[in-house]
Amino acid sequence: MCTRRAAGFTLIEATLSMVIVSIAVAGVMLLFDRAAQSSADTLVQKQAYAVAAALLAETEAAPFTYCDPTDPRVATASGAFLGPGGCAATVEALGPEPGQTRYSAATPFNNVNDYNGFAMGPGVRDVTGAVVGGAALSNYTATVTTAPIAFGGIPAADANGAPQVLLVTVTVDVNNVQAVLQGIRTRYAPNSP
Repeated sequence: MCTRRAAGFTLIEATLSMVIVSIAVAGVMLLFDRAAQSSADTLVQKQAYAVAAALLAETEAAPFTYCDPTDPRVATASGAFLGPGGCAATVEALGPEPGQTRYSAATPFNNVNDYNGFAMGPGVRDVTGAVVGGAALSNYTATVTTAPIAFGGIPAADANGAPQVLLVTVTVDVNNVQAVLQGIRTRYAPNSP
């Protein structure tokens, strides 16, 4: 008489199958976890670059002249010096003039080089000082530097040593993610060579 084996799995086969399926599911879950983390990192990077781009655009949109834009001779000065043919009161230099801040309505940054050394954060603020983005942008910090640079055949400084071209660098940091954007800004003045 021939005995027939019952159809189905033995206890050992069932246990082994469960172990193999568990290992496969754990591997797939690890891939999903890494994909979700990468997706979040990408969002943080996009936000950091958006903050950097906005601050770079704001900086580059400011005037870049021999004299402070409030100087009475800003439109006629032929060089960055005080006196006849130059500025009446304030020659622009890297960094803000005393009392100037990005957030002041009375004495705001009014020239590209006023942004040199600017630092913001933690948290992103608009030009009035109001917090932007709430908790989503509360860990962000930003810095701006401006430095003279030769560019496209234009020397970094003129004969009097006044910068003619500035490299504007905006750096935004958040949670070990850094976004760095740079732009070139040339000086314009009615009488510049």
